[in-house]
Amino acid sequence: MSRKPSTRIKEKTSINMPSILLKDRTVSSFEAIVEFLKDEKNFTYHEIGVLLNRNERNIWESYHRAKKKRKNKYSQTVVTFVNNIKKKLRK
Repeated sequence: MSRKPSTRIKEKTSINMPSILLKDRTVSSFEAIVEFLKDEKNFTYHEIGVLLNRNERNIWESYHRAKKKRKNKYSQTVVTFVNNIKKKLRK
């Protein structure tokens, strides 16, 4: 696998990222960074891997792990919300 940086990575010497991303402890800091670069900056797994000096398979795994964790967190929140509404309606 070639580890050459793409032109987009060469052109960017720094990437601004909101620090609020790191406050959500649902996912690790690394997973949050990977998710941000993939979803918000539209980087490929390969580009993120080159940027973070990681294998793109690790980047893929981290991205999907973050998505799974967030999905579980939000589905639990929705279930709790619905249960609270049901309790209020019974009263």
